[in-house]
Amino acid sequence: MEPKRKEIPIPHEWYRPGNLLIGGIISQFIYHVHELTFEENVSQDSIGVTDMATKFYQHPLALAFAVDEINMNPKILPNVTLGFHIYDTYNDDKMTYRTTLDLLYKLYRYFPNYECDIPKNLMAVIGGLGSDVSFHMSDILQLYNIPQLTYGSFSLRDTCNAQFSSFYHMVPNEAHQYPGIVRLLQQFGWTWVGLFAVNDDSGEHFIQEMEPLLFQHGICVAFSEMIVNQGRWNTLGNVVDLFSGVYLGLMHSTSNTFILYGEYTTIISLNTFLFLGNHELMGNSSFRRVWIMTAQIDFPLTGLQRNWGLEFFHGSIFFSIHSQEIPGFQKFLQNMDPYWAQGNGFLKDFWEQAFDCSLANSQETSQIDGICTGEEKLETLPGPLFEMRMTGHSYSIYNTIYVIAHAVHDGYLSHSSHRSMPGGGKKGLYDLQPWQLHQFLQYISFNNTLGETVSFNDNKEMGGGFDVMNLVIFPNKSYDKVKIGKVDLDALEEKEWTIDKDRIMWQSRFNQVVPISLCNDYCRPGSRKQKREGERFCCYDCVPCPEGKISSQKDMDDCIKCPEDQYPNKDKNQCILKTISFLSYEDILGIGLASIAFAFSLITVVVLGIFIKRRDTPIVKANNRTITYTLLTSLLFCFISSFLFLGEPTKVSCFLRQSAFGITFSVAVSCVLAKTITVVVAFLATKPGSSMRKWVGRRLGNNIILLGSFIQASICVFWLGTSPPYPDLDMKSLKTQVVLECNEGFTIMFYSVLGYLGLLSLVTLMVAFLARKLPDTFNESKFITFSMLLFCSVWLSFLPTYLSTKGKAMVAVEVFSILASSAGLLGCIFSPKCYILLLRPELNQREQLTRRIN
Repeated sequence: MEPKRKEIPIPHEWYRPGNLLIGGIISQFIYHVHELTFEENVSQDSIGVTDMATKFYQHPLALAFAVDEINMNPKILPNVTLGFHIYDTYNDDKMTYRTTLDLLYKLYRYFPNYECDIPKNLMAVIGGLGSDVSFHMSDILQLYNIPQLTYGSFSLRDTCNAQFSSFYHMVPNEAHQYPGIVRLLQQFGWTWVGLFAVNDDSGEHFIQEMEPLLFQHGICVAFSEMIVNQGRWNTLGNVVDLFSGVYLGLMHSTSNTFILYGEYTTIISLNTFLFLGNHELMGNSSFRRVWIMTAQIDFPLTGLQRNWGLEFFHGSIFFSIHSQEIPGFQKFLQNMDPYWAQGNGFLKDFWEQAFDCSLANSQETSQIDGICTGEEKLETLPGPLFEMRMTGHSYSIYNTIYVIAHAVHDGYLSHSSHRSMPGGGKKGLYDLQPWQLHQFLQYISFNNTLGETVSFNDNKEMGGGFDVMNLVIFPNKSYDKVKIGKVDLDALEEKEWTIDKDRIMWQSRFNQVVPISLCNDYCRPGSRKQKREGERFCCYDCVPCPEGKISSQKDMDDCIKCPEDQYPNKDKNQCILKTISFLSYEDILGIGLASIAFAFSLITVVVLGIFIKRRDTPIVKANNRTITYTLLTSLLFCFISSFLFLGEPTKVSCFLRQSAFGITFSVAVSCVLAKTITVVVAFLATKPGSSMRKWVGRRLGNNIILLGSFIQASICVFWLGTSPPYPDLDMKSLKTQVVLECNEGFTIMFYSVLGYLGLLSLVTLMVAFLARKLPDTFNESKFITFSMLLFCSVWLSFLPTYLSTKGKAMVAVEVFSILASSAGLLGCIFSPKCYILLLRPELNQREQLTRRIN
């Protein structure tokens, strides 16, 4: 008869008896399992080296601490002792099923489909830390409808249906971190990131969720790599996959920011890769990046890694399950020694791996040859090996024990008030079944010992969001977790996301300057982004802003126009206020034109004075004194009218200047035309029998002046009565100046004034040209011809020059044309006469004027 085969015993468990039991499935140990074959029986020898993440020993301690508190609290479950039974998963699926089944029975030997002992009074089970463990546990616990309260952070995408009706999540859904990751990247302008995720269903789900979410917010994924957890290193291929995936991402990516999704074994895996697989990456700070990690990742070192450090992850920003420091918990930890609790199967391995010593079979008083003294203190351990402050997972476990206790308490009160036992006795607490707790768990709500509200939402999840932390590594290989912010989608909009950037410690390579993580450098102000063909939208070129536009910020999608009263500076990164421009008396040009106008006005007055003083002389009489005086007066007003164009435009100056210029010049040109016609008529009248004698006299000249001036005056009156000129700002003509000018209103009227003046000048020129051959004694037509040629030349060149200039130069052109044409008339017509009047008086004789006639 073959000997009976024995199952492999569970190496680690912690059992404390009680009236009611709470089960616990935790994850501390990593077994490197040898490859199994069917050639021999499965035995303990199949399990290789045991490696322990010693800092997670805090999880069962938090459970025990909470149970002790409740047992000492007379307000919760009075006269009832809570007990617990805790197993480890060993990071193995089969062991998870095995330990879950062991929680249900008191058997030391397990026979499938056979129950031969009294069932445990198990009310609920806590666990597990990861999604795989939790779902494997649920496969069994769902059959018995036993409440399962998980304390890890992972997606509940599969737990909202009837299959997981007994599943409760003691931390917020991990999906609440996704918007927080996006907000974090946007906060620092990181648009070029790499993704690392564990190669399981949860990792694939994370990649599928994050990539489109990042894309929607303008963030590109430089690469995405799946990495292998250390707990699953059972083949050489797994190791090669880990090394190749991580190495390629770190060595060849231009991104400075990596998002890491995984579990606690992920950091252990990466640390192993860095210390054992690639010293180049570990020693060269230029390969260090900013790591953004999800809440399920922690920073443990196993017993085999206790002398390693986590310097590579210094400055990491990670999301963490919310935690508070429970009064008395640190004292509880400080009182612990290796012989602290009977039935604690985890303690020996923890103590030996954490303190790197061996526990003797009997208590020793000194440490000799690596023997533990028993006096080692947990507070001396660095953070990667053990933390004295309560972690987020431990805080969740602590709250979970109270949730179960309150649910059992509420269930007992409900049952005892509605049901009675035969004979009048009330139904006992121990008759409460685990499946009956669901109706109380789902609607549980209470304040824990710190006053924080503990309750589930409709999806059986805890609210409260996640803390945002910064990892600071010290030279002695210990670390500190600094809280820098929080993300809580259930909070008010302004409190959904908070972060204190000034508290962040970055990797030393960044010199405490916010790192840049872009596909290419920022486009500086003064340029804009231009997409590169065939590449992701985060990769672009920078092109200068076009003329007239600026970009005042870095990485602008497009340049913007400056307001009309501003213009771009040389670098095209800001707008400068335009200066107000007009032809001022303070400008050199304004001073020059004003001086010329004043000088010619004075000269005109002098000439007029000479002619008035010598009015009785023959040469003055011969030139029609009235027309001469009128001509000189109109020229004087022409010179004076130029002052209306100088200085700051006002309503009065704008209203008068063009009309004054047009009318005075029309009078002047009409006077010249009258003089010319008078000369022609006078010559013709001297011929015997001429009929022109009746036209000789003042009336002809006066009528010509009145008619020529009246037409121009009518045009101006119509102009001023319909749409007169007014002061205006021209912001478009000049790049750097706002031109304060006179808007001509009805512009066609302005050109009508110029057109009529040109027509009048052309007629005068033609008449003077035809009269140029008259005898010299009577003839001043030659001088008039020259004056009108000069006049017409000035105004013909005025139009193209005027239309091609802008700003005050435009006004200067018109003023110059007024002065030049007026000076031409004054000089050509009156300089010969003044020469005779002042320098050759002997020629100013009647005999001289009539000599050639005879």
